[in-house]
Amino acid sequence: MTSSLYQRTLQRLSTLLAVIALTLVLLAGLTGILLAFYYEPTAGGAFDSLRMISEFVSGGTLIRSLHDLAGNGIIGVALLQIIVLFLSRQFRPSWLTAWISGIALTLTAIGLGWTAIILDWDQIGYWRLKVELGIISAVPVIGERLRDILVGGDAIGTTTVAHMYTLHSYVLAAVSVALAVLHLGALVYQEWQLARMSGTETAAVKATPTAAMALDTEDAQQPSESPALLKS
Repeated sequence: MTSSLYQRTLQRLSTLLAVIALTLVLLAGLTGILLAFYYEPTAGGAFDSLRMISEFVSGGTLIRSLHDLAGNGIIGVALLQIIVLFLSRQFRPSWLTAWISGIALTLTAIGLGWTAIILDWDQIGYWRLKVELGIISAVPVIGERLRDILVGGDAIGTTTVAHMYTLHSYVLAAVSVALAVLHLGALVYQEWQLARMSGTETAAVKATPTAAMALDTEDAQQPSESPALLKS
């Protein structure tokens, strides 16, 4: 009984975390759209446009803060979700869609954070990306080609910002929304399935004593054999 309650609590918690993850994804998308009205994805213009948003656009600082908090929050919630799904044993075949979509959402959230490194065009983002591109280029066979695709040339510049902005704002953002919806839908469907199975089992348990009582009543109503027949 305690184990069943523990599993049920974790399953409800995973559904709640999926709702939070979807909310954060939508918040990040909405604030990203608002920032895109003023953001300039160029080597020099990125920093200046973000400073302009913070200093001159009404509510710009709040929008930037919400966007950053939502982006970081997605990563934290997605990682916590993986732990909860594992503890509640939702990696089994019946939960396969929720398990795979949860892992994919986590990786996509990390990808969103990584592609945003250079979008501020500051010293920290520039040198961090430079170091990580060196790590990527060290990958056998595909490393150099992948680095060239991301950078768009020999050095980090406007093309790099444009490539990262496209991946961040269009590709990964759309994938994250789709995965968040799929993940929540899979968990809600499994909750419905468990509720239906629980209702069926409860009905069966209630029907069993009723059937037993009916049999006892039939036995009691059967006529007993007469003493004369017993003596013969």
